[in-house]
Amino acid sequence: MHTFLFLLCIILALVCGTYGIAVRAIGSGTAFFAVWLVLAVFFICVALGIHFNLWKMFPDILKKGIVIIFAGCLASFLIIEGLIISQMHVAGPDNLDYLIVLGAQVYKNGPSPVLKFRLDKAYEYLSANPETRCIVTGGQGSNEPFTEASCMADYLVKRGIDSGRIILEDKSTTTAQNLTNSMKLISADTINHALDSNTTNTVGILTNDFHMFRAMQIARAQKMPNAYGISCGSTKVYLPNNMFREYFAEIKFLLKQLTKHFQ
Repeated sequence: MHTFLFLLCIILALVCGTYGIAVRAIGSGTAFFAVWLVLAVFFICVALGIHFNLWKMFPDILKKGIVIIFAGCLASFLIIEGLIISQMHVAGPDNLDYLIVLGAQVYKNGPSPVLKFRLDKAYEYLSANPETRCIVTGGQGSNEPFTEASCMADYLVKRGIDSGRIILEDKSTTTAQNLTNSMKLISADTINHALDSNTTNTVGILTNDFHMFRAMQIARAQKMPNAYGISCGSTKVYLPNNMFREYFAEIKFLLKQLTKHFQ
């Protein structure tokens, strides 16, 4: 058993280290690749502990504490990842009043691969539902040449979407701000176009598959009425990285909600 666990930890260390280096080399746009390298070091340390039989040296109370913490982390990881997977293919109804496309990183030559998936899905939906108006969201990050919203609008217009259907929300830097600011723009747009302000607008929230679950959680936390998720794909090689990162983002979101509850 010790030999099996030792080899398993060595294999996991190699897989995590190789994947982290690959994500860094390809260029994911974030520093999260470092977490995979940390995991590789962790598994190497565990392997060494198994090899030298260090577990027996720990006091019983410490052993129990480690087991409880590990079991809790594993359970929370499996539950959250399961919830993420459950929302990866939501489609939303046709003929929504508004479509909110959540922002993501842009480069000098255009949208990042993650954002391009969102924009291609937005183009597909807007083409099939000509009455739906679109809000593209995202300000300008420190590592971006222009606002995400302007890049997204240019991309959709070049593909043939009427610019009159597109509303720019170019101030936000987070998903929560994307949604908050978009709802304000929807209220103003309803008035400007003499739409029925007594009717609650139906709204689609479009983002990548790995991000869909948390995006809808944020929408519910903001009490957005008649909001529907519309999921698009993502780059497969980045999917493990993105889903693992979403686990930590979800924990952060839940802690924020818990803090608000007790304030």
